[in-house]
Amino acid sequence: MTTHHAPGPLDAASRPAQPAHTGPGEPDPVRSLAGPGTPGALYAGPGPSGDTAAGSASGTGDSPAQGSGGPGTAAAPGAGGDPVKALMHRHRELCARAVDPLEIAAALEAHGMTDRTAAHFRHRDVFSLAEEMYARVPRHSSDRSAPPASAHAAPEPVAGAAAAGPSRLLTLVLLPALPGALCAGLLAGLAQAPPGRARTLAVVAGVLAVLSAVQLCLRHGPLRSPRPAGVAVRLATLWLLGYAVLGDGLLDAAVRGGPDRLWPVDTATALGLALAMWPAVLCARLFTGGARRRLARSRGLGEFAAATRPLLLASLTCYLAALAGLLALAGAALGAPPALGGAGALGALLLLARLLLVHGHRATPTVALATAAGVELAVLCSVLASRLPGCGFLAVPAETLIEVCGAEAVPTLACAVAAFALLGRAVPALSRASAHTDPGTR
Repeated sequence: MTTHHAPGPLDAASRPAQPAHTGPGEPDPVRSLAGPGTPGALYAGPGPSGDTAAGSASGTGDSPAQGSGGPGTAAAPGAGGDPVKALMHRHRELCARAVDPLEIAAALEAHGMTDRTAAHFRHRDVFSLAEEMYARVPRHSSDRSAPPASAHAAPEPVAGAAAAGPSRLLTLVLLPALPGALCAGLLAGLAQAPPGRARTLAVVAGVLAVLSAVQLCLRHGPLRSPRPAGVAVRLATLWLLGYAVLGDGLLDAAVRGGPDRLWPVDTATALGLALAMWPAVLCARLFTGGARRRLARSRGLGEFAAATRPLLLASLTCYLAALAGLLALAGAALGAPPALGGAGALGALLLLARLLLVHGHRATPTVALATAAGVELAVLCSVLASRLPGCGFLAVPAETLIEVCGAEAVPTLACAVAAFALLGRAVPALSRASAHTDPGTR
């Protein structure tokens, strides 16, 4: 079995080599990262750039190690040559443009390099390997040419900051406030509108306007994903939001033998979730910006992970506190108690899923959202299906849970379990340096 990865800046200098196998069905991680000429990979043909494997491993005239004066410039003895030089030859563009060893380490990590793989290159971890790669690249000429370039580029940050002001105001203040403002206006208008066809049309138009505003927030600013969310994510999110507003009343009516009339709508939860788009954007900005600042200051992958994990938990805690306050405020304004448990669990689930999508992870949030939506749908269908002859046993679990804890327990349990599972995945995934590099390198 061979492994493939999407082409990125690491592969711009050469085509990826076919990995050799170290055992039945197991690819060699060293050759897949460094190409031919590394220890443990026997290869006699031409290399990725037309050089032979021996030339890429122990090159003479065009080696990046010449004149660097940095540590580890001498080739390691042995038949395998210098494995670090072979890795630098394959990823020479990355080494040339890197401004910090951590940038090289994050890119290697994004392409599957682990501390165990780094041991094949005679290093204890990925960061020490990246430090040697960074030190062995000559930077004398670029350093001499840096002052004129920086002098010419001095006015650019000022212009960029001036242009970024209105954009930041739009993405961090105006757009996130739009869903809540539209939802509040819709509820205020419905309170004054007489029943009839016009009221129904106003409800449909208002719901579509709120969803469109939410979609704008997800396409711009800190919650923007590099790739569009899949159909499964969109359908599951729409179901979860719809159930948070309509589901508890429908389930309670179904357990009692209905619904024989329109069941109550949880308007307080709808308003609270719409208003919570603003703190969601701000907390995502807090986490993303803080992680990038820590990435610039950190001197190792372990140090970066240790500093990023508390930041993620703090951002999530701030969002949940703001969501609880907005739900309570919406309930007080509308005179109806909101579903704090179900809406809080749903908010945590949606924020974690979106953060994973923003940073390049798709499978886990898709599974979590689809599972939570599937549980809610299964409970509702079991209650309705229990009315068929001989199927009364299907509603026993749901009826028991609702009798003890109320209808709100179903979305609370479904979303809370999915959110905790997603948190367990998000903490290690979002504390990796590769999750905060350029999306083109992931």
